[in-house]
Amino acid sequence: MGKRATNILIGGEAGQGLVTVGQLLSKTLVRGGYQITVTQDYMSRIRGGHNTFSIRVAQPTQTGVAAPIETIDILVALNAETVQVHKKKMAPGGIVLLDASIDACELDCHKMPLKELAPKPIFENVAALGALASLLGVARELPAALVASNFAKKGEAVVNENLAVLNAAYEWVKTAGISFPPLPKLDSPAAGNLMLNGNEAIVFGALAAGVKFCSFYPMTPATTVAMGLIEFGPKMGVVVEQAEDEIAAINMGVAASYAGARTLVPTSGGGFALMVEGVSLAGITETPIVIVLAQRPGPATGLPTRTGQEDLFLALHAGHGEFPRAIFAPADVEECFTLTHRAFDQAEKWQSPVFVLTDQYLADSYRSVKPFDLDALPAPVLPGDASDNPASYVRYAYTENGVSPRLVPGGGEYLVVLDSDEHTPDGHLTEDLEVRVRMQDKRLKKGDGLTQDLVPPTYHGDPAADTLLVCWGSTRGAALEAAAKLHDRGTNTAVLHFSQVYPLDAAQFLPILQAATAAVCVEGNSTAQFAQLIRRETGFDFPKKVLRYDGLPFTATYILDKLSPETGDEY
Repeated sequence: MGKRATNILIGGEAGQGLVTVGQLLSKTLVRGGYQITVTQDYMSRIRGGHNTFSIRVAQPTQTGVAAPIETIDILVALNAETVQVHKKKMAPGGIVLLDASIDACELDCHKMPLKELAPKPIFENVAALGALASLLGVARELPAALVASNFAKKGEAVVNENLAVLNAAYEWVKTAGISFPPLPKLDSPAAGNLMLNGNEAIVFGALAAGVKFCSFYPMTPATTVAMGLIEFGPKMGVVVEQAEDEIAAINMGVAASYAGARTLVPTSGGGFALMVEGVSLAGITETPIVIVLAQRPGPATGLPTRTGQEDLFLALHAGHGEFPRAIFAPADVEECFTLTHRAFDQAEKWQSPVFVLTDQYLADSYRSVKPFDLDALPAPVLPGDASDNPASYVRYAYTENGVSPRLVPGGGEYLVVLDSDEHTPDGHLTEDLEVRVRMQDKRLKKGDGLTQDLVPPTYHGDPAADTLLVCWGSTRGAALEAAAKLHDRGTNTAVLHFSQVYPLDAAQFLPILQAATAAVCVEGNSTAQFAQLIRRETGFDFPKKVLRYDGLPFTATYILDKLSPETGDEY
């Protein structure tokens, strides 16, 4: 188990506190210097249903733990259903910790006396934390410091009660006779790492980019982006507005950006479907705006709390008419930060809508992240607020690269005229068809600039790959692990990953695709949307595709099984 990290799965009903236990344990492990990958799987219910919180933990120097895994080393069952659902996934030597109230268990089960360890039900989460941390060999000081800081506001008495429960849980493990290999001790734990999920990193990336306005209507899994800005934004002058619907949200965002505020609009597929006219408004008015589109399976409400990569075409073609755009697809928490920051600069630089395309898995997946180097970030691109000759200023002047000078209205004696109809360079409505053609050509020129500025795909693995796994967004971790497994079996394998899926520059990747013996597109939808996009842009047709659309994130085992069912074993 040490070679492939330890996977802990906490299962139970919504409302039983499994997320609290999972978050406390995850933060304890991060503070201890370990790296983690968290996967949350939950049903669309306030209470009940079967939910899980999975933590894959490894040493900081260990590679290949950037994705979920099928097998379970420690199963924490808060109800009997958890044992039945997951018993076939237990790894050799795996154990089950279950609440003492659960009777039947045919596996290597150990009953946790949570009610005995915790004098009040509210303390049971801390008891479970203590039992797990002790079992993993984590120094007691780490969870104790976390518990003390978490409950400090409630007073010393509450802190001491929780610490007593934590200590009791540690002592119970010593006498319970449970045999499980502890995590390896770290010689020099990396102090100061952050525990962030994808949506939190998007929030911090937006704040670092100077976001000043966020308009939204709640929709899982994007809502926590707005919630994060509500929590942290006021200290930095950010205004967050919950609109009456998504149509209002996108139009408020366009208006705020027109007035000079860097604007973010987070949503998911069903909500974004209502926003497409507003995206066209941003296109013709050449107003920068960043849209976070957190994907989940559709159509319609679909699987509202599960993951997928089904909205690439929606983002690519949203809006009537033709206008340029850029679409980023972060692979991990770090890229959620850096690409959100970049999205704001690209939107402002090219005066176009820019998308950050994430998904439920990445939105909810906690990782151990080094603090971001804010000093290394480029200075924000800002609109102008002064004109050398106010009387001659025209908002949509023809330029060589298609980008007209953008000034903030009200900043001086110049006049900013905007129109959602086709317009002349000075912003007034026109039906002069020659002007129409020139203005449309001007707008489309910005697409060339977006292409020149794009983030190229990254290549990982053997220089001459027989099997090339091509993926985008959050599928990278699983693809890298699958490639490593194939390499160990003697197959030259590599991964070509796209963190920007539009626009594309064929010169950056087409020779790589053509050189591979077998290029396989790996993506989370049923119609191979990215493979279709590459074929449209380059003519290259993938001979094989590995697709997943059951609402669960990719794992290396899933990819290997689809490539070769005979050899895609668990690992």
